Amino acid sequence: MATLIFAGFILLSVYLALRARGGRGPQSVHDFFVASRQFGAWLVFFLAAGEIYSIGTMVGFPGGIYAKGPTYGVWFLGYILLAYPVGYFLGPKIWDAGKRYNAITLPDLFKGHFQNRFLELVVAVTAIVFLLPWGQLQFTGLVAALKGLGWNFQPLWLIAFSAMLAFIYIAIAGVRASAYIAVLKDVLMVAAIVITGVAVAWEVGVTPVFQAASQHVSNAMNTQQLTFAMTTIVFQSLGMYVMPFGVQNFFTAKSASTIRRTQVAMPLYMLMYPFLVLASYYAISRNITLASPNEAFFAAVTQLLPSWLVGLVAAGAALSGLLVLAGICLALGPIVTRNILSGMPEHRQKASSKVVIVLYLLGSIVLTLLTPNLMLTLINMAYYGVTQFLPGVIAVVLRLRVRASAVAAGVLAGQGLALVLYFKNPDLGGVNLGLICLVVNIVVMSVLNLLLGGSRERSMDTGVGSLSTYKKS
Repeated sequence: MATLIFAGFILLSVYLALRARGGRGPQSVHDFFVASRQFGAWLVFFLAAGEIYSIGTMVGFPGGIYAKGPTYGVWFLGYILLAYPVGYFLGPKIWDAGKRYNAITLPDLFKGHFQNRFLELVVAVTAIVFLLPWGQLQFTGLVAALKGLGWNFQPLWLIAFSAMLAFIYIAIAGVRASAYIAVLKDVLMVAAIVITGVAVAWEVGVTPVFQAASQHVSNAMNTQQLTFAMTTIVFQSLGMYVMPFGVQNFFTAKSASTIRRTQVAMPLYMLMYPFLVLASYYAISRNITLASPNEAFFAAVTQLLPSWLVGLVAAGAALSGLLVLAGICLALGPIVTRNILSGMPEHRQKASSKVVIVLYLLGSIVLTLLTPNLMLTLINMAYYGVTQFLPGVIAVVLRLRVRASAVAAGVLAGQGLALVLYFKNPDLGGVNLGLICLVVNIVVMSVLNLLLGGSRERSMDTGVGSLSTYKKS
């Protein structure tokens, strides 16, 4: 029964993708990737929530609580909540800049504002490098969700099945398919989490499960842990909305006010986290043996819910992972065809992006199977690297007079230092290393910009080795 219900919801998601395409003829590259900037508040809301509240919500968060106790939730919940005010003010500015430069990708913003090929390449190449492991993270969560159905297939087949579904969604209608499916995904995800939490409370009771779990996990934080939590909250809240797929979601909105309305409602999703904590505590209190902490939520699901509800939960989890995977693909594809392979005509970009997406999915499958530990290590680098784009994004949206070479130097300094600190692992007193790197980034950019005179640098687009010319803005 669980498999039947799961299959039914997956078929419904494919139907929604087809409905998203509607009676439209061939999609332009702008319609395929950013819906021709036509989405209203509801679709932008569900699309953004679909990528913020991913399969990590149902797998990673309960797994972290199971393995590390409630202290894990402090920074996890804190950075998401703090990110919403950032998105409220920054998101509309990003949308304005995107419209001004007719942007589809994050590097398009830098290209449009600075007109500098080297900076465009720095942003494009490093964005791809730091986002590559995110595909493997989604595959890992999807395997956990599908195993919750009782499927005992080899991971290769489960991952291949997931990749095929993600590509089908993309191929049918691009970002429009993702937005329509996101509505179904959010309904299923919230229902699954609330139902599981209620089942725990009904079966065991809230107080007993907390008391039992408290004997196994610590509720205390030392000074270093508290410092890490606070600095991580600040750092990741600043970086959440400069993720390439997050920026691209802003571009789908029909107006800046649309984005503001969506950000006001976003915190409502936080109401589901107490139910996730209940599910995690249930797995702890029952001493359930897990192959991985990521299985904590599904352990509660399979023990407490009837088969047909297990199918609903698995469908919600699977769609959560598939939507983020599709979002990553829709971000990386045009970065390659528009920003790295400069000069490709727009009528070829959509088809070429699909080829890039297929190659990315195949590469992610291979890396997931051959080097799982390496990729899971690198996933921690994503925020450290991508958040270094923030000073440049602020320069773009506020139209600051900053040289492209200063922005590029700041980005590379921040990212390079992040790699060194991450692999050397020095004692930073609990301070999130990404925040230190962001400060260094800003200092390098500011000092170099002052030394070079503060005018904006433009380049003659002659390829990768473009020659720079200077003029006063």
